[in-house]
Amino acid sequence: MNRLLSILASMVMISVVGCTTGQKFGSTHAMETAEPKVMDLYTGDIPGSIATDDLEVVRDPSHPDTFIQRVTYPTMTVYLPARDKATGTAVVILPGGGYGGVSVVKEGYQVAERLNEQGVAAIVLKYRDPLDANMQDKKFGPLQDAQQALVQVRDNAQQWGVNPGKVGIMGFSAGGHLASSVAVHFDDPVLPHWQPGDVRPDFQVLIYPVISFDESIAHMGSRRNLLGDSPTEELIDYFSSELQVTKDTPPAFLAHSGDDGSVVVDNSLTYYKSLQDNGVSAAVVVMPTGGHGFGMRNPIDWFEVMIDWMGAEGF
Repeated sequence: MNRLLSILASMVMISVVGCTTGQKFGSTHAMETAEPKVMDLYTGDIPGSIATDDLEVVRDPSHPDTFIQRVTYPTMTVYLPARDKATGTAVVILPGGGYGGVSVVKEGYQVAERLNEQGVAAIVLKYRDPLDANMQDKKFGPLQDAQQALVQVRDNAQQWGVNPGKVGIMGFSAGGHLASSVAVHFDDPVLPHWQPGDVRPDFQVLIYPVISFDESIAHMGSRRNLLGDSPTEELIDYFSSELQVTKDTPPAFLAHSGDDGSVVVDNSLTYYKSLQDNGVSAAVVVMPTGGHGFGMRNPIDWFEVMIDWMGAEGF
């Protein structure tokens, strides 16, 4: 396996595996859409939370790529496409930030706007940072929020023009880790009143994702923020998504740059190999350049390839 990953990681080209390209899905033309709506993720008290003041801050208010830290009260920003263009598909977007914040513009709002152009509803989740100050068990707070977002989308499916059987999850960097955690742990919901079908995404899109918490390839800052300085081997394995894949894991699209110096490409390649080993449909795009955190701004338009993949997969 290590030899295979080494060969794949050395590629300096776009590599698309396991998908059919050339099938366009929706329109690429701008269209009139409703104004985004911000709504609380939970009604009433947040299960498992500790009452506290709102600790949220913006890291650099003057920076156009807003990065929000110490998220205490999670929200969803709902972007709905024009009804005459809507496909019925929805995507919950989890921005990255190393479990120390959320990059809501370049890995959230800008992605949502482009999904709307394709007739896809997009829900940007401002999920809670794993903080001891506001969570009884910070390890599972972000996962609970992401599962709750899927529940909310399906609960509002009729109102939003969404097919509850076409609800995907998309994550960037540590948000990709969270998205993959949702995809592999749907059969173990955080809250006891949820059923697996409530919180299972129908597909997953992971962009330069943190996947593994194995020290050899892990982004250790993300691991430390979520699990602390001395996590048990059981927790490391539980949150290493490549170890948790089964035949029932949703189909996946992954994109990563080979020169990513923060979250090494082996994260995506290891996950892809695990998906393949379990018979799960998957595609991976390895781009030669881009580093980490490029959002929609890579010279190679991974988004267009993703749209082709969604069409080929029936989403």
